[in-house]
Amino acid sequence: MNFTALFINRPVMTTLVMLGILIFGITAFMQLPVSDLPNVDFPTIQVSVSLPGASPETMASSVATPLEKQFSTIAGIDQMTSTSVLGNTQITIVFNLGRNIDGAAQDVQAAITQAQKQLPQNLPNPPTYQKVNPADQPILYLALSGPTMPMYTLDEYGETIMAQRISMVSGVAQVVVYGAQKYAVRIWPSPTELASRGLGIDEVANAIANGNVNLPTGVLYGPDKAVTVEASGQLYDAAAYKPLIVAYRNGSPVRLGDVGKVVDSVENNKTAAWYITSNEARRGIILAILRQPGTNTVAVADAIKALLPSFRQQMPASVSLDILFDRSTFIRESVKDVEFTLILTLILVVLVIFLFLRNMSATIIPSLTLPMSIVATFAIMYLGGFSLNNLSLMALTLSVGFVVDDAIVMLENIFRHMEMGKGAIKAAVDGAKEIAFTIVSMTLSLSAVFIPIVFMGGLIGRLFREFSITIGVAVLASGFIALSLTPMLSSRFLRKPEAVKHGRAYAITEAFHNKMTAFYERTLKWVLLHRRGAMVFSAIILAGTFYLFMVIPKGFLPNEDRAQVFGFTEE
Repeated sequence: MNFTALFINRPVMTTLVMLGILIFGITAFMQLPVSDLPNVDFPTIQVSVSLPGASPETMASSVATPLEKQFSTIAGIDQMTSTSVLGNTQITIVFNLGRNIDGAAQDVQAAITQAQKQLPQNLPNPPTYQKVNPADQPILYLALSGPTMPMYTLDEYGETIMAQRISMVSGVAQVVVYGAQKYAVRIWPSPTELASRGLGIDEVANAIANGNVNLPTGVLYGPDKAVTVEASGQLYDAAAYKPLIVAYRNGSPVRLGDVGKVVDSVENNKTAAWYITSNEARRGIILAILRQPGTNTVAVADAIKALLPSFRQQMPASVSLDILFDRSTFIRESVKDVEFTLILTLILVVLVIFLFLRNMSATIIPSLTLPMSIVATFAIMYLGGFSLNNLSLMALTLSVGFVVDDAIVMLENIFRHMEMGKGAIKAAVDGAKEIAFTIVSMTLSLSAVFIPIVFMGGLIGRLFREFSITIGVAVLASGFIALSLTPMLSSRFLRKPEAVKHGRAYAITEAFHNKMTAFYERTLKWVLLHRRGAMVFSAIILAGTFYLFMVIPKGFLPNEDRAQVFGFTEE
Protein backbone atom coordinates (compact mmCIF):
# COMPACT_ATOMS: atom_id res chain seq x y z
CA MET A 1 0.00 0.00 0.00
CA ASN A 2 1.24 3.45 -0.89
CA PHE A 3 1.44 5.32 2.44
CA THR A 4 1.54 8.75 0.87
CA ALA A 5 -1.45 8.03 -1.38
CA LEU A 6 -3.61 7.88 1.75
CA PHE A 7 -2.87 11.55 2.45
CA ILE A 8 -3.01 12.62 -1.20
CA ASN A 9 -6.45 11.14 -1.79
CA ARG A 10 -7.85 12.41 1.53
CA PRO A 11 -6.93 16.11 1.74
CA VAL A 12 -9.53 16.84 4.44
CA MET A 13 -8.11 14.15 6.70
CA THR A 14 -4.58 15.42 6.07
CA THR A 15 -5.63 18.98 6.91
CA LEU A 16 -7.27 17.86 10.16
CA VAL A 17 -4.19 15.88 11.16
CA MET A 18 -1.97 18.91 10.57
CA LEU A 19 -4.38 21.17 12.45
CA GLY A 20 -4.28 18.73 15.37
CA ILE A 21 -0.49 18.81 15.38
CA LEU A 22 -0.59 22.60 15.19
CA ILE A 23 -3.02 22.96 18.10
CA PHE A 24 -1.21 20.47 20.35
CA GLY A 25 2.16 22.03 19.52
CA ILE A 26 1.08 25.60 20.22
CA THR A 27 -0.61 24.55 23.49
CA ALA A 28 2.55 22.69 24.55
CA PHE A 29 4.70 25.69 23.65
CA MET A 30 2.67 27.91 25.97
CA GLN A 31 3.11 25.40 28.81
CA LEU A 32 6.84 24.78 28.42
CA PRO A 33 8.98 26.16 31.26
CA VAL A 34 11.67 28.68 30.37
CA SER A 35 15.21 28.39 31.66
CA ASP A 36 18.75 29.14 30.56
CA LEU A 37 19.94 25.51 30.59
CA PRO A 38 18.26 22.10 30.86
CA ASN A 39 17.41 20.99 34.38
CA VAL A 40 20.03 18.59 35.73
CA ASP A 41 19.22 17.27 39.19
CA PHE A 42 22.25 16.04 41.11
CA PRO A 43 21.36 13.58 43.89
CA THR A 44 22.89 15.80 46.56
CA ILE A 45 22.13 15.93 50.28
CA GLN A 46 23.44 18.55 52.69
CA VAL A 47 23.70 17.78 56.41
CA SER A 48 23.88 20.66 58.90
CA VAL A 49 24.88 20.53 62.56
CA SER A 50 25.15 23.48 64.96
CA LEU A 51 26.89 23.70 68.31
CA PRO A 52 27.02 27.34 69.44
CA GLY A 53 30.40 28.41 70.80
CA ALA A 54 32.39 25.46 69.45
CA SER A 55 35.54 26.28 67.52
CA PRO A 56 36.01 25.07 63.92
CA GLU A 57 38.56 22.50 65.15
CA THR A 58 36.08 21.13 67.69
CA MET A 59 33.31 20.96 65.10
CA ALA A 60 35.60 19.12 62.67
CA SER A 61 36.86 16.54 65.18
CA SER A 62 33.79 15.89 67.33
CA VAL A 63 30.97 16.44 64.82
CA ALA A 64 32.16 16.18 61.22
CA THR A 65 34.46 13.19 61.67
CA PRO A 66 31.92 10.78 63.27
CA LEU A 67 29.31 11.70 60.70
CA GLU A 68 31.70 11.31 57.77
CA LYS A 69 32.70 7.83 58.98
CA GLN A 70 29.08 6.74 58.94
CA PHE A 71 28.31 8.42 55.62
CA SER A 72 31.27 6.71 53.94
CA THR A 73 29.48 3.36 54.31
CA ILE A 74 26.61 4.52 52.06
CA ALA A 75 26.71 3.14 48.53
CA GLY A 76 26.82 5.36 45.47
CA ILE A 77 28.70 8.38 46.87
CA ASP A 78 30.74 10.27 44.30
CA GLN A 79 31.98 13.08 46.52
CA MET A 80 31.71 14.14 50.15
CA THR A 81 32.97 17.47 51.50
CA SER A 82 32.58 19.14 54.87
CA THR A 83 33.00 22.70 56.05
CA SER A 84 33.41 23.54 59.73
CA VAL A 85 33.17 27.08 61.04
CA LEU A 86 32.49 28.62 64.41
CA GLY A 87 29.53 26.72 65.85
CA ASN A 88 28.45 25.06 62.60
CA THR A 89 29.33 22.14 60.32
CA GLN A 90 27.95 21.41 56.87
CA ILE A 91 28.56 18.12 55.08
CA THR A 92 27.66 17.91 51.39
CA ILE A 93 27.20 14.43 49.91
CA VAL A 94 27.03 14.11 46.14
CA PHE A 95 25.76 10.77 44.83
CA ASN A 96 26.18 9.40 41.33
CA LEU A 97 23.52 10.43 38.83
CA GLY A 98 21.95 6.98 38.81
CA ARG A 99 21.19 7.02 42.54
CA ASN A 100 17.63 7.76 43.61
CA ILE A 101 17.59 10.85 45.82
CA ASP A 102 14.82 9.52 48.09
CA GLY A 103 16.66 6.28 48.76
CA ALA A 104 19.86 8.23 49.41
CA ALA A 105 18.01 10.43 51.92
CA GLN A 106 16.86 7.36 53.85
CA ASP A 107 20.43 6.04 54.00
CA VAL A 108 21.67 9.42 55.24
CA GLN A 109 19.01 9.48 57.96
CA ALA A 110 20.01 5.97 59.08
CA ALA A 111 23.68 7.00 59.17
CA ILE A 112 22.85 10.06 61.29
CA THR A 113 20.99 7.84 63.75
CA GLN A 114 23.99 5.50 63.96
CA ALA A 115 26.38 8.39 64.59
CA GLN A 116 24.16 10.05 67.20
CA LYS A 117 25.88 8.28 70.13
CA GLN A 118 29.29 9.56 69.03
CA LEU A 119 28.22 13.21 68.78
CA PRO A 120 28.47 15.72 71.65
CA GLN A 121 25.61 15.39 74.13
CA ASN A 122 25.05 19.13 74.39
CA LEU A 123 23.93 19.61 70.79
CA PRO A 124 20.93 21.98 70.88
CA ASN A 125 19.35 20.12 67.94
CA PRO A 126 20.08 16.83 66.20
CA PRO A 127 21.74 16.95 62.75
CA THR A 128 19.37 17.91 59.96
CA TYR A 129 19.57 17.19 56.24
CA GLN A 130 17.94 18.50 53.10
CA LYS A 131 17.97 17.64 49.41
CA VAL A 132 19.74 20.29 47.39
CA ASN A 133 20.66 20.85 43.77
CA PRO A 134 24.08 22.52 43.53
CA ALA A 135 23.59 23.05 39.78
CA ASP A 136 20.60 25.30 40.38
CA GLN A 137 21.67 28.84 41.25
CA PRO A 138 19.36 31.38 42.93
CA ILE A 139 17.05 33.07 40.46
CA LEU A 140 16.56 36.22 42.50
CA TYR A 141 18.53 38.16 45.12
CA LEU A 142 16.64 40.66 47.29
CA ALA A 143 18.31 43.11 49.67
CA LEU A 144 16.83 44.74 52.78
CA SER A 145 18.55 47.74 54.32
CA GLY A 146 17.64 50.36 56.90
CA PRO A 147 20.33 52.72 58.17
CA THR A 148 18.24 53.88 61.15
CA MET A 149 16.97 50.44 62.17
CA PRO A 150 18.71 47.71 64.24
CA MET A 151 19.83 44.77 62.19
CA TYR A 152 17.82 42.26 64.24
CA THR A 153 14.63 44.21 63.50
CA LEU A 154 15.53 44.23 59.82
CA ASP A 155 16.18 40.49 60.00
CA GLU A 156 12.70 39.99 61.47
CA TYR A 157 11.16 41.71 58.45
CA GLY A 158 13.25 39.61 56.06
CA GLU A 159 12.82 36.18 57.64
CA THR A 160 9.31 36.47 59.03
CA ILE A 161 7.42 38.73 56.64
CA MET A 162 9.25 38.06 53.37
CA ALA A 163 10.98 34.67 53.43
CA GLN A 164 7.97 32.75 54.70
CA ARG A 165 5.60 34.37 52.22
CA ILE A 166 8.00 33.88 49.29
CA SER A 167 8.39 30.20 50.21
CA MET A 168 4.66 29.80 49.59
CA VAL A 169 4.95 30.94 45.96
CA SER A 170 4.45 28.09 43.53
CA GLY A 171 7.82 27.01 42.15
CA VAL A 172 9.97 28.33 45.01
CA ALA A 173 12.12 25.62 46.59
CA GLN A 174 14.01 27.55 49.28
CA VAL A 175 14.81 31.03 50.52
CA VAL A 176 18.37 31.36 51.81
CA VAL A 177 19.20 34.29 54.09
CA TYR A 178 22.71 35.77 53.92
CA GLY A 179 23.93 37.99 56.71
CA ALA A 180 21.19 36.78 59.06
CA GLN A 181 21.00 38.79 62.29
CA LYS A 182 18.46 36.98 64.44
CA TYR A 183 17.75 38.72 67.73
CA ALA A 184 19.42 37.42 70.90
CA VAL A 185 20.42 38.77 74.32
CA ARG A 186 24.18 38.65 74.92
CA ILE A 187 25.54 38.39 78.46
CA TRP A 188 29.21 39.04 79.31
CA PRO A 189 29.84 38.17 83.00
CA SER A 190 32.72 40.05 84.56
CA PRO A 191 35.31 37.70 86.13
CA THR A 192 36.20 40.42 88.67
CA GLU A 193 32.60 40.90 89.79
CA LEU A 194 32.02 37.16 90.00
CA ALA A 195 35.17 36.59 92.06
CA SER A 196 34.35 39.42 94.47
CA ARG A 197 30.97 37.82 95.22
CA GLY A 198 32.20 34.25 95.24
CA LEU A 199 30.13 33.19 92.22
CA GLY A 200 30.94 30.75 89.45
CA ILE A 201 30.02 30.96 85.80
CA ASP A 202 27.91 27.83 86.23
CA GLU A 203 25.72 29.57 88.77
CA VAL A 204 25.11 32.38 86.32
CA ALA A 205 24.19 29.89 83.57
CA ASN A 206 21.82 28.01 85.89
CA ALA A 207 20.16 31.23 87.02
CA ILE A 208 19.58 32.27 83.40
CA ALA A 209 18.14 28.86 82.49
CA ASN A 210 15.87 28.73 85.53
CA GLY A 211 14.72 32.32 85.21
CA ASN A 212 13.79 32.11 81.51
CA VAL A 213 11.23 29.36 81.04
CA ASN A 214 8.17 28.99 78.89
CA LEU A 215 6.10 26.36 80.64
CA PRO A 216 2.46 26.17 81.72
CA THR A 217 2.04 27.23 85.34
CA GLY A 218 -1.05 25.18 86.12
CA VAL A 219 -4.76 25.31 86.83
CA LEU A 220 -6.64 26.09 90.07
CA TYR A 221 -9.84 24.13 90.46
CA GLY A 222 -12.64 25.48 92.63
CA PRO A 223 -16.16 24.29 93.44
CA ASP A 224 -17.69 26.54 90.80
CA LYS A 225 -14.97 27.31 88.27
CA ALA A 226 -11.40 26.57 87.22
CA VAL A 227 -8.78 29.25 86.75
CA THR A 228 -5.70 28.92 84.54
CA VAL A 229 -2.70 30.51 86.18
CA GLU A 230 -0.67 32.64 83.84
CA ALA A 231 2.85 33.68 84.70
CA SER A 232 5.24 35.44 82.36
CA GLY A 233 8.36 33.33 82.58
CA GLN A 234 9.71 34.19 79.14
CA LEU A 235 12.26 37.00 78.96
CA TYR A 236 12.39 38.83 75.66
CA ASP A 237 15.01 41.58 75.92
CA ALA A 238 18.09 42.68 77.82
CA ALA A 239 16.11 44.93 80.16
CA ALA A 240 14.18 41.89 81.42
CA TYR A 241 17.36 39.91 82.06
CA LYS A 242 19.20 42.52 84.09
CA PRO A 243 17.02 42.22 87.28
CA LEU A 244 17.34 38.42 87.21
CA ILE A 245 18.61 37.20 90.62
CA VAL A 246 21.70 35.03 90.37
CA ALA A 247 22.27 34.39 94.09
CA TYR A 248 22.04 35.98 97.54
CA ARG A 249 25.06 37.34 99.35
CA ASN A 250 24.84 38.74 102.89
CA GLY A 251 21.08 38.67 102.65
CA SER A 252 21.03 40.83 99.50
CA PRO A 253 20.20 39.62 95.99
CA VAL A 254 22.94 39.64 93.39
CA ARG A 255 21.34 40.47 90.06
CA LEU A 256 22.59 39.62 86.59
CA GLY A 257 23.15 43.28 85.75
CA ASP A 258 25.48 43.59 88.77
CA VAL A 259 27.95 40.93 87.63
CA GLY A 260 28.11 41.51 83.89
CA LYS A 261 27.00 43.38 80.82
CA VAL A 262 23.62 42.50 79.30
CA VAL A 263 22.81 43.94 75.86
CA ASP A 264 20.40 43.43 73.00
CA SER A 265 22.35 41.78 70.21
CA VAL A 266 22.16 38.97 67.62
CA GLU A 267 22.80 35.21 67.69
CA ASN A 268 25.88 35.38 65.47
CA ASN A 269 27.64 38.72 65.34
CA LYS A 270 30.46 37.29 63.22
CA THR A 271 28.46 37.27 59.98
CA ALA A 272 27.33 40.25 57.95
CA ALA A 273 26.34 41.08 54.39
CA TRP A 274 26.88 44.23 52.37
CA TYR A 275 25.71 45.18 48.93
CA ILE A 276 27.01 48.01 46.81
CA THR A 277 24.69 50.50 45.17
CA SER A 278 25.66 53.15 42.66
CA ASN A 279 27.12 55.44 45.30
CA GLU A 280 27.61 53.54 48.57
CA ALA A 281 28.01 50.19 50.28
CA ARG A 282 25.08 49.26 52.51
CA ARG A 283 24.85 46.62 55.15
CA GLY A 284 21.67 44.59 54.92
CA ILE A 285 19.90 41.26 54.82
CA ILE A 286 20.18 39.35 51.54
CA LEU A 287 17.49 36.87 50.49
CA ALA A 288 18.45 34.34 47.80
CA ILE A 289 15.50 32.53 46.23
CA LEU A 290 15.95 29.11 44.61
CA ARG A 291 13.36 27.56 42.32
CA GLN A 292 12.08 24.00 42.25
CA PRO A 293 13.46 21.73 39.49
CA GLY A 294 11.47 21.81 36.28
CA THR A 295 9.63 25.05 37.01
CA ASN A 296 9.54 28.14 34.83
CA THR A 297 12.27 30.49 36.04
CA VAL A 298 10.71 33.53 34.42
CA ALA A 299 7.23 32.80 35.81
CA VAL A 300 8.55 32.18 39.33
CA ALA A 301 10.61 35.39 39.29
CA ASP A 302 7.61 37.38 38.05
CA ALA A 303 5.40 35.93 40.80
CA ILE A 304 7.94 36.92 43.46
CA LYS A 305 8.38 40.43 42.09
CA ALA A 306 4.60 40.85 42.14
CA LEU A 307 4.75 40.50 45.95
CA LEU A 308 7.32 43.25 46.46
CA PRO A 309 4.81 46.17 46.56
CA SER A 310 2.86 44.46 49.36
CA PHE A 311 6.10 43.89 51.29
CA ARG A 312 7.02 47.56 51.01
CA GLN A 313 3.61 48.56 52.39
CA GLN A 314 4.18 46.45 55.52
CA MET A 315 7.60 47.95 56.26
CA PRO A 316 8.57 51.37 57.59
CA ALA A 317 9.54 54.01 55.08
CA SER A 318 13.14 53.85 56.29
CA VAL A 319 13.53 50.26 55.05
CA SER A 320 14.71 49.84 51.45
CA LEU A 321 13.87 46.73 49.45
CA ASP A 322 15.99 46.33 46.31
CA ILE A 323 16.48 43.67 43.66
CA LEU A 324 20.18 42.87 43.51
CA PHE A 325 20.08 40.21 40.82
CA ASP A 326 17.32 38.88 38.59
CA ARG A 327 18.26 35.76 36.69
CA SER A 328 15.07 35.88 34.65
CA THR A 329 16.31 39.05 32.92
CA PHE A 330 19.29 37.23 31.42
CA ILE A 331 17.13 34.24 30.52
CA ARG A 332 14.64 36.47 28.73
CA GLU A 333 17.44 38.16 26.79
CA SER A 334 19.20 34.94 25.85
CA VAL A 335 16.00 33.14 24.87
CA LYS A 336 14.89 36.21 22.92
CA ASP A 337 18.20 36.21 21.02
CA VAL A 338 17.88 32.52 20.18
CA GLU A 339 14.25 32.95 19.13
CA PHE A 340 15.29 35.83 16.86
CA THR A 341 18.00 33.63 15.39
CA LEU A 342 15.46 30.87 14.83
CA ILE A 343 13.02 33.19 13.06
CA LEU A 344 15.82 34.72 10.98
CA THR A 345 16.96 31.23 10.02
CA LEU A 346 13.46 30.34 8.89
CA ILE A 347 13.28 33.46 6.74
CA LEU A 348 16.70 32.85 5.20
CA VAL A 349 15.88 29.23 4.38
CA VAL A 350 12.63 30.26 2.69
CA LEU A 351 14.47 32.94 0.69
CA VAL A 352 17.09 30.44 -0.44
CA ILE A 353 14.35 28.02 -1.52
CA PHE A 354 12.62 30.78 -3.47
CA LEU A 355 15.93 31.88 -5.01
CA PHE A 356 16.50 28.47 -6.55
CA LEU A 357 12.93 27.34 -7.24
CA ARG A 358 11.70 30.82 -8.35
CA ASN A 359 8.13 29.63 -7.99
CA MET A 360 5.84 30.95 -5.26
CA SER A 361 3.71 27.84 -4.88
CA ALA A 362 6.78 25.58 -5.06
CA THR A 363 8.39 27.71 -2.35
CA ILE A 364 5.41 27.77 0.03
CA ILE A 365 4.87 23.98 -0.02
CA PRO A 366 8.28 22.94 1.41
CA SER A 367 8.40 26.06 3.60
CA LEU A 368 5.35 24.83 5.52
CA THR A 369 7.46 21.91 6.68
CA LEU A 370 9.54 24.24 8.83
CA PRO A 371 6.90 25.60 11.24
CA MET A 372 4.96 22.32 11.29
CA SER A 373 8.05 20.30 12.26
CA ILE A 374 9.04 22.77 14.98
CA VAL A 375 5.51 23.01 16.38
CA ALA A 376 5.24 19.20 16.46
CA THR A 377 8.54 19.11 18.35
CA PHE A 378 7.11 21.38 21.04
CA ALA A 379 4.46 18.76 21.84
CA ILE A 380 7.09 16.05 22.31
CA MET A 381 9.22 18.40 24.42
CA TYR A 382 6.27 19.00 26.72
CA LEU A 383 5.59 15.26 27.08
CA GLY A 384 9.27 14.68 27.83
CA GLY A 385 9.36 17.32 30.56
CA PHE A 386 11.80 19.52 28.64
CA SER A 387 12.11 23.29 28.85
CA LEU A 388 12.72 26.15 26.46
CA ASN A 389 16.39 26.82 27.05
CA ASN A 390 19.42 27.83 25.07
CA LEU A 391 20.32 24.25 24.14
CA SER A 392 16.84 23.10 23.08
CA LEU A 393 16.28 26.28 21.06
CA MET A 394 19.72 25.87 19.50
CA ALA A 395 18.68 22.34 18.51
CA LEU A 396 15.58 23.74 16.80
CA THR A 397 17.69 26.36 15.05
CA LEU A 398 20.09 23.72 13.72
CA SER A 399 17.21 21.49 12.67
CA VAL A 400 15.86 24.17 10.33
CA GLY A 401 18.45 23.23 7.73
CA PHE A 402 17.60 19.54 8.10
CA VAL A 403 13.82 19.51 8.18
CA VAL A 404 13.37 21.26 4.84
CA ASP A 405 15.49 18.74 2.90
CA ASP A 406 12.89 15.96 2.86
CA ALA A 407 10.16 18.27 1.58
CA ILE A 408 12.39 19.66 -1.17
CA VAL A 409 13.37 16.16 -2.31
CA MET A 410 9.70 15.16 -2.40
CA LEU A 411 8.69 18.33 -4.25
CA GLU A 412 11.46 18.00 -6.84
CA ASN A 413 10.53 14.41 -7.63
CA ILE A 414 6.83 15.25 -8.00
CA PHE A 415 7.75 18.20 -10.21
CA ARG A 416 9.89 15.87 -12.35
CA HIS A 417 6.87 13.63 -12.94
CA MET A 418 4.79 16.67 -13.87
CA GLU A 419 7.45 17.61 -16.45
CA MET A 420 6.88 14.14 -17.92
CA GLY A 421 3.30 15.22 -18.75
CA LYS A 422 1.42 13.59 -15.85
CA GLY A 423 -1.45 15.27 -14.04
CA ALA A 424 -0.88 16.84 -10.62
CA ILE A 425 -2.51 14.04 -8.57
CA LYS A 426 -0.97 11.25 -10.66
CA ALA A 427 2.46 12.89 -10.47
CA ALA A 428 2.11 13.31 -6.69
CA VAL A 429 1.13 9.65 -6.18
CA ASP A 430 3.86 8.27 -8.45
CA GLY A 431 6.54 10.69 -7.33
CA ALA A 432 5.81 10.19 -3.63
CA LYS A 433 5.74 6.40 -3.98
CA GLU A 434 9.05 6.49 -5.81
CA ILE A 435 10.86 8.67 -3.28
CA ALA A 436 9.13 7.63 -0.02
CA PHE A 437 11.69 4.94 0.89
CA THR A 438 14.54 7.36 0.23
CA ILE A 439 12.99 9.98 2.53
CA VAL A 440 12.43 7.40 5.26
CA SER A 441 16.06 6.26 5.05
CA MET A 442 17.29 9.87 5.03
CA THR A 443 15.19 10.75 8.05
CA LEU A 444 16.14 7.70 10.10
CA SER A 445 19.85 7.97 9.30
CA LEU A 446 19.93 11.66 10.18
CA SER A 447 18.06 11.22 13.46
CA ALA A 448 20.20 8.20 14.34
CA VAL A 449 23.27 10.44 14.43
CA PHE A 450 22.01 11.98 17.69
CA ILE A 451 21.09 8.69 19.43
CA PRO A 452 24.55 8.20 21.07
CA ILE A 453 24.18 11.56 22.83
CA VAL A 454 20.95 10.32 24.45
CA PHE A 455 22.85 7.49 26.13
CA MET A 456 25.83 9.55 27.26
CA GLY A 457 26.44 9.39 30.99
CA GLY A 458 27.48 11.98 33.51
CA LEU A 459 26.78 15.67 33.56
CA ILE A 460 27.38 16.21 29.83
CA GLY A 461 24.93 13.47 28.94
CA ARG A 462 22.24 14.92 31.20
CA LEU A 463 22.86 18.41 29.88
CA PHE A 464 22.77 17.56 26.16
CA ARG A 465 20.01 14.96 26.30
CA GLU A 466 17.34 17.54 25.57
CA PHE A 467 19.43 18.88 22.69
CA SER A 468 19.76 15.49 20.99
CA ILE A 469 16.15 14.41 21.51
CA THR A 470 14.81 17.78 20.34
CA ILE A 471 16.74 17.81 17.10
CA GLY A 472 16.03 14.11 16.49
CA VAL A 473 12.29 14.58 16.99
CA ALA A 474 12.30 17.61 14.67
CA VAL A 475 13.93 15.54 11.94
CA LEU A 476 11.46 12.68 12.39
CA ALA A 477 8.55 15.14 12.33
CA SER A 478 9.86 16.66 9.10
CA GLY A 479 10.01 13.20 7.52
CA PHE A 480 6.37 12.51 8.43
CA ILE A 481 5.24 15.89 7.10
CA ALA A 482 7.24 15.40 3.90
CA LEU A 483 5.39 12.09 3.34
CA SER A 484 1.96 13.48 4.14
CA LEU A 485 1.45 17.24 3.85
CA THR A 486 3.95 17.95 1.06
CA PRO A 487 2.57 15.49 -1.53
CA MET A 488 -1.01 16.50 -0.70
CA LEU A 489 -0.25 20.19 -1.24
CA SER A 490 1.75 19.41 -4.36
CA SER A 491 -1.20 17.53 -5.85
CA ARG A 492 -3.47 20.53 -5.32
CA PHE A 493 -1.35 23.63 -5.72
CA LEU A 494 1.74 22.71 -7.76
CA ARG A 495 1.32 23.82 -11.37
CA LYS A 496 2.81 22.29 -14.48
CA PRO A 497 5.94 23.93 -15.90
CA GLU A 498 4.17 25.13 -19.04
CA ALA A 499 1.39 26.70 -16.95
CA VAL A 500 3.82 28.90 -15.02
CA LYS A 501 4.27 32.41 -16.41
CA HIS A 502 7.69 33.86 -15.75
CA GLY A 503 8.42 37.55 -15.37
CA ARG A 504 11.45 39.75 -15.92
CA ALA A 505 12.95 38.82 -12.56
CA TYR A 506 12.89 35.17 -13.58
CA ALA A 507 14.77 35.97 -16.79
CA ILE A 508 17.46 37.85 -14.88
CA THR A 509 17.90 35.08 -12.31
CA GLU A 510 17.77 32.44 -15.04
CA ALA A 511 20.94 33.88 -16.57
CA PHE A 512 22.60 33.78 -13.16
CA HIS A 513 21.52 30.17 -12.64
CA ASN A 514 22.82 29.16 -16.05
CA LYS A 515 26.22 30.74 -15.36
CA MET A 516 26.39 29.14 -11.92
CA THR A 517 25.51 25.72 -13.39
CA ALA A 518 28.15 26.12 -16.10
CA PHE A 519 30.77 27.09 -13.51
CA TYR A 520 29.89 24.05 -11.44
CA GLU A 521 30.22 21.77 -14.47
CA ARG A 522 33.66 23.16 -15.29
CA THR A 523 34.96 22.79 -11.74
CA LEU A 524 33.49 19.30 -11.42
CA LYS A 525 35.17 18.19 -14.66
CA TRP A 526 38.49 19.65 -13.46
CA VAL A 527 38.25 17.74 -10.17
CA LEU A 528 37.40 14.49 -11.97
CA LEU A 529 40.39 14.97 -14.25
CA HIS A 530 42.74 15.63 -11.28
CA ARG A 531 41.57 12.97 -8.86
CA ARG A 532 44.93 12.46 -7.22
CA GLY A 533 45.34 16.16 -6.49
CA ALA A 534 41.78 16.32 -5.14
CA MET A 535 42.49 13.42 -2.79
CA VAL A 536 45.71 15.03 -1.59
CA PHE A 537 43.90 18.32 -0.99
CA SER A 538 41.16 16.50 0.94
CA ALA A 539 43.77 14.72 3.07
CA ILE A 540 45.42 18.06 3.88
CA ILE A 541 42.06 19.52 4.92
CA LEU A 542 41.39 16.45 7.10
CA ALA A 543 44.81 16.66 8.77
CA GLY A 544 44.34 20.40 9.32
CA THR A 545 40.97 19.70 10.93
CA PHE A 546 42.52 17.24 13.40
CA TYR A 547 45.31 19.71 14.21
CA LEU A 548 42.93 22.59 14.81
CA PHE A 549 40.76 20.36 16.97
CA MET A 550 43.74 19.62 19.19
CA VAL A 551 44.95 23.22 19.56
CA ILE A 552 41.62 25.06 19.80
CA PRO A 553 40.69 26.11 23.37
CA LYS A 554 38.15 23.83 25.01
CA GLY A 555 35.58 24.44 27.69
CA PHE A 556 32.37 23.06 29.13
CA LEU A 557 30.13 26.03 28.35
CA PRO A 558 30.87 29.42 26.77
CA ASN A 559 31.85 32.21 29.13
CA GLU A 560 29.00 34.52 30.04
CA ASP A 561 29.23 37.92 31.71
CA ARG A 562 26.24 38.63 33.96
CA ALA A 563 27.68 41.78 35.56
CA GLN A 564 27.70 40.19 39.01
CA VAL A 565 30.49 39.86 41.58
CA PHE A 566 30.35 37.99 44.91
CA GLY A 567 32.97 38.34 47.59
CA PHE A 568 33.50 36.15 50.67
CA THR A 569 35.93 36.93 53.50
CA GLU A 570 37.00 34.93 56.54
CA GLU A 571 38.71 36.09 59.68
